Order: sequence, then C-alpha cells, then structure tokens
Amino acid sequence: MPWTTPGKLRAKGIIGMNRRNIHYIGRYNDRRLYPLVDDKLQTKLLAQRHDITSPALIGTVATQFSVKHIREMLSGHSGFVIKPAKGSGGKGILVIEGRDGDAYIKPSGMRLSIDDVERHVSNILSGLYSLGGSPDVALIESLIDFDESFSAYTHEGVPDIRVIVFKGYPVMAMMRLSTAASDGKANLHQGAVGVGIDIASGQAIRGVQFDRARHDHPDTGHELASLHIAEWRTLLELAASCYEMTSLGYLGTDMVLDRQHGPMLLELNARPGLAIQMANGEGLRNRLDLIEQQPEDVAPAQRVDFAQHHFARRSELHSDQSALA
Repeated sequence: MPWTTPGKLRAKGIIGMNRRNIHYIGRYNDRRLYPLVDDKLQTKLLAQRHDITSPALIGTVATQFSVKHIREMLSGHSGFVIKPAKGSGGKGILVIEGRDGDAYIKPSGMRLSIDDVERHVSNILSGLYSLGGSPDVALIESLIDFDESFSAYTHEGVPDIRVIVFKGYPVMAMMRLSTAASDGKANLHQGAVGVGIDIASGQAIRGVQFDRARHDHPDTGHELASLHIAEWRTLLELAASCYEMTSLGYLGTDMVLDRQHGPMLLELNARPGLAIQMANGEGLRNRLDLIEQQPEDVAPAQRVDFAQHHFARRSELHSDQSALA
C-alpha cells in the first residue's frame, strides 16, 4: 500500500528526479565543471585554494607500483581513511580507527593486515569502486575526530551533514547517522537514519529510516529530539561558499563536525539525491522557487541570513506523525 498519494506530494512541493535533472541540474550545473566535484582529489585541492577546511591529505596512490609504499606512507598515522577519488555512494571507503602492532583496526573491531590494506588500494586503482569502472586514484586522509556530542547518535561511523545549496543559498539540510543496518556508513539507502535539520537553528526536525518516521537511533536507543549541531552558522557559511568555489548552481555539500577543527567539507555532489525531502517532511520546490527570485551577487553571509529567516522549521520529533503523512 502506498504511504502517500501524488496529490499530497505535490502539495508538499516534493520534486522528483525529472524536475531535479532538467530544471535544476541541467539548467544550473555546467557539465564541464563536474570533474571539480566528481574527482575528490580535485575537490580537495580546490578547497585548499579557497581556504575551505577539509580533512588533511596524507597522500595519494596513483599506480600499482606505488602500492608497496603504503606502509611507509601510513607510518605515524594510527587512524586514517582511504577512499577512491572517483567513487560514489560511499563505495570503497576504508576507515581505520587505530593500530595494534602490525594490525589495522576498523571501527567494527575487525583487524586488517598491511596486505589487506594494499589489496584494497589496488582494487581502488583498478576502478572497482569508481564511476564507470575507470582507473582511479586512492586518497589517504587523516581520520575525522568527530564531535563526541554525536557519539550517542551513530553506530561505528562518522555522522555527516548534507546541505543542498542552490545558487549559493543553503536550502535544506539533514544529518545522516550510520547504523548496524547500514554497516557503519551514512547512506540512507543502506539503512542509515536521516534527520532533517532546521536551517535556522541547527536543531533536529524529524527522523526517518527506510522511509518511515524514526524518533530514536535503532542501535543506541538515543532519542533524536535533542540532536543539535554546534557551530551551525559557520557550517552553513562554509557550505554556501562552495558556490563560489565551484560555480555549480545546484550542489550537495557533505560536511562533518571535527572536534579540533570544527565544520569541515567532506565532499561535494553535483547530482545530490532527493531523500533529504523525506528527512525534512517537506519538498524542495517552494524553497527553490523562492531562491530563483533572488538577485545575483549576494555575499555568502547574506545568503545564509536569507535562508535562516525564510526556511525556519519547528521540530516534529515529539509528535507521532508518520513520514509525510
């Protein structure tokens, strides 16, 4: 039985794939700029030039010959993340939380040898996880020391914040919380919890998992109503400034909150998914229509001011409303 009707979706301003692709991505994203966000190495180097904080780059591996030098590259780093430069959907990301002698420890407690790590990097280079299966480059980044205030809201993974930025305006936001079902990854399609975030305050609005309303984390049991993102204004301004950095008009910015460095840019997406509407219990259409009416050449801080004033929401987490009912 369908959980809602087309009429209700239209009334809530829900946009579908066709409108997203044609009216927003096709109209506002120049395809020649896609490599800036499809290649995580290019994104990182671009962020550095624009003084946008992102996880430190330990090194890159571009050839199979270089795989044997990974051990020395990782020397002195107890925790790190290895990811494919052209990967998508979290595929191919290996998180190492610590070391025990010669063993590399994953957040789940699983122990890997250096041979396991080298094999994973070799698979990245061969294109196993890349878009279209093309040869790839492995990025090795420092481990994010995520804010301890989120530890009760996540399972074996780093919670991230997706902000949709349209013409430089932060339009809608959600936090993605990893679960046992999602294997510690912040991927909603794999079972992560999506939590809609109020643009005005950084406070949780509502939670969903597998398209159904969720009031607590399925593994930790912690309620979601108290979730609040610190340094929210700074995070929004960082996300908004990615418009100037990329010149892409319709953009998904994935952010994290590091204990030492505060808000950081994790990666960018020129084709962000639409599940954020489910997490917020509201469609993007009305907000995007309003932004299209705004003048050009507005500074990032003023764009954030506008968004926080016009897109404020109250929390639904204390109610028993079902998803988009």
